Amino acid sequence: MATAYIGLGTNVGNRRGNLVTAVASLAERVGDILALSNIYETEPWGFVSENRFLNAVAVLRTDRSPEELLDATRLIEIEMGRIEKSDGAYKDRIIDIDLLMVDDRIVDTPRLRLPHPLMHERMFVMEPLAEVAPDVRHPLLGKSMREIVTELSLKSKHHGKGQE
Repeated sequence: MATAYIGLGTNVGNRRGNLVTAVASLAERVGDILALSNIYETEPWGFVSENRFLNAVAVLRTDRSPEELLDATRLIEIEMGRIEKSDGAYKDRIIDIDLLMVDDRIVDTPRLRLPHPLMHERMFVMEPLAEVAPDVRHPLLGKSMREIVTELSLKSKHHGKGQE
């Protein structure tokens, strides 16, 4: 059995309902939900939109391989109405389910990279992840989720000064 950390995001439709549907589908098909973060409302990242996101992180216990998890999360996205995955151009979406980490595994294939290659740069991922797994360490950076959030927070305060 493995512990999987899964990021969830939505910014169109019934956003809370979208998160509930995604988490219920994960619980039904993938494994037991061990923890679910609070829901965070955030600005879009990487594109402009009038629609704010709701983000959360789920922690699951699963017997699925990372590749099987990827397939299962993609199928849930499709069934919920998200046909296209981002091809580098981000846009509004009914649901986004990202595999962030599976235990401390490192995977680097054309289909899947674990840990998620951008997670440590995104406060909307790291804040809910640090809430449910503060002491878990990033397999490549060696830092805890709490430490990464602190660094991101300091970085954003530093970059925000004098730019108004």
